[in-house]
Amino acid sequence: MTNFLVSGVKENKSNGTVLKKNKNFICAGALVETLVELNTDTIFGYPGASVLSIYNELSHVESIKHVLVRHEQAAVHAAEGYARAGGKTGVVLVTSGPGFTNTLTGLANAYADSTPLVVFAGDVTKSNNKGKIFQKVDIPSMAKNCTKKIFTITSKDDIKQVTKEAFEVANSGGKGPVLVVIPRNILESKYSPKISKNIHIKKKLPLKDSDLDKAIKLLFGAKNPLILIGGGAVGASSNIKKLVSKTKIPVISTLMGIGSFPSSDKNYLGMIGINGSYLANTALNNSDFILALGVSFSDRSTCRKIDFGKKAKITSVNLKQIYRNFDLEITSDVNLFLEGLLYKLSNVPKYDSWHSAIRLLKEEYKEIENDSGYLHSSFVLKTIYEYTKNYDPVVVTDVGQHQMVTTQYFHFNKPKKFITSGGLGTMGFGLPASIGAQLSKPDSLVLNITGDGSFQMNLQELATCREHAIPVKIIIMNNGYLGMVRQLQDKIYNNRYQVEMINPDFTKIAEAYDLFAIRVVSKDALVPALEQAISHKGTAIVDIAIDSDEEI
Repeated sequence: MTNFLVSGVKENKSNGTVLKKNKNFICAGALVETLVELNTDTIFGYPGASVLSIYNELSHVESIKHVLVRHEQAAVHAAEGYARAGGKTGVVLVTSGPGFTNTLTGLANAYADSTPLVVFAGDVTKSNNKGKIFQKVDIPSMAKNCTKKIFTITSKDDIKQVTKEAFEVANSGGKGPVLVVIPRNILESKYSPKISKNIHIKKKLPLKDSDLDKAIKLLFGAKNPLILIGGGAVGASSNIKKLVSKTKIPVISTLMGIGSFPSSDKNYLGMIGINGSYLANTALNNSDFILALGVSFSDRSTCRKIDFGKKAKITSVNLKQIYRNFDLEITSDVNLFLEGLLYKLSNVPKYDSWHSAIRLLKEEYKEIENDSGYLHSSFVLKTIYEYTKNYDPVVVTDVGQHQMVTTQYFHFNKPKKFITSGGLGTMGFGLPASIGAQLSKPDSLVLNITGDGSFQMNLQELATCREHAIPVKIIIMNNGYLGMVRQLQDKIYNNRYQVEMINPDFTKIAEAYDLFAIRVVSKDALVPALEQAISHKGTAIVDIAIDSDEEI
């Protein structure tokens, strides 16, 4: 039985229901009551005057843990990590003015990567909007292009109903962040249920038999087929494995699709795109049919879109319409499509010549070992993978060279084990997202693989780690540069303007937060350092000095 007491709410001990007996039951209490009913167990937030009524109600609730972050952007990223690692809805609570504006990067990131979040933003009292008002900003106008939907609650709305609808919208169709804007005067006003209206209901998109037949016809007419998996296929891992088992068709993935099919499987060829593998990109260029599952076809994956899969007929299956000239576009849930396809598939061609060509490609694609004395990121990440693979870790990266090299040397054999910023490419995503992932998966080893530039974007969240005893292991790939930008500058402009960094001693910063840290400057010190960090019960930082001039 849920144990909670909110303002004006009394628990009925006999049946666990909630009775509203206090005439002063306010909307803030109704909101918190609804969050309990929706089984919300974690909120990432930062208090301020406009939302103190909500915080007052939360203080009486035992079933919801509030995680006080040190910056509102980090609150959204933490909620993203929580949602993506555990398959739940991330919840964020911030105040008006800068409390909200600090969330915009996080909202844009969640929108780009289709992560289900509900963000509650307090707003100034709406009774007097004339003249300058402290912490007043036009929240809906700022957020309209980076949210799936915005609810601005007025006195005519039922806050409980709007909250339930916000969660429904965040998780229906193409998932994404939903913003609920609540003026302070509404939160502090007396709650009274309003006349019910129809709540947004998930609509199941019909899957036509004719579309399945067309997809099978294209597949059977191919000689060099590929399955391309994207972020929209994360929930379809089981059916993708069944399809590959039945057809033996090779698999390639986008950055966001990593883990939806086991990367250690012989049929997996790797990630495509600008920073993809030679094997995957070469196979893509020689394919004559691509079954794209949950793929958004971003420019990082397609590079020059005009040349993408130019020899191939493409069938795209996605909840969102992509607006490309595909040979067949099916607007459907990937799982629903695969269930129908698997039911209808029989007598699949062998594709023997294609498999032979793939084997030759694999023999051609041999990695050259770098035996220099420097700590190269390839050696470091390969070593970390080998040392941690038996832990089956959740790996959260930031954005940069370390992110791309992680995709090359880690084998992700399950979905929701690789969490990164894909669509927006947000430096500073990694540490707060790893906090959320660890809280969502408390029994898992969570690795935050980051760069020295990315880490400094949100390193204040080390205080959150310390306060909540979050045992995430932070691996800093420290090369003294903004490595990815430096590499682009070298290639395009033949200079390195404003990308070299004078970094602090990260071990001393860790010491200031009373956290464990160790620095690695040689190859033989890497494994002992990993051993110490992973055996440490709390947050641990491994600061690794890698080659400054390395290119990926």
